[in-house]
This record gives sequence, structure tokens and C-alpha cells, in this order.
Amino acid sequence: MTPKEQQITELITLTSRSITHLTATLTMLSFDLLRGEDKNLRGGGSRMLERLEAVSKELDQHWKLIAELNGEQPPHRDDAVEEVLMQLVK
Repeated sequence: MTPKEQQITELITLTSRSITHLTATLTMLSFDLLRGEDKNLRGGGSRMLERLEAVSKELDQHWKLIAELNGEQPPHRDDAVEEVLMQLVK
């Protein structure tokens, strides 16, 4: 890989990392909104989580391509969103 290609790969990696951190932060904010008492805020938090899930899936593709460029495995994502279905039992 030429030095210029290495720089471009590093730039793409840093940009993807920043977007990943931003997505994780917005996800945490959305969960905070879901815990609120205002139904409009809860609805906004829920819609935001759906949108962030789509962004997260696209970021997974970014990381896969970056790994291919570097010849490495994609990094483990501790901030990955996982859907959990819960049921209230009385």
C-alpha cells in the first residue's frame, strides 16, 4: 500500500470511528428519552433508535471494508445495538 493509500485508509478509519462514537452517544440519549414521562419524547426516542439501527448496520459495512483494506479483522463493537423483547409478567 502506498503512503497516500495508507493516509486515505487512516482517514476513513478515523471518520468511521467518530461516526461510531456519535451513534453510540445518540443511542444512549435515545434510551434516556424512552425513560421519560412525556409520550412525545418517548416516541422521538423510539424513532431515533430505529434510525440509529440503520446507521449502525451501514457502519458495520464501513468497518468490514476498512478491515479488507488493512488486511485485518473488523473490530469488535461493544456499542452495537441489540434488540431485546421484554414482557411484563404479573
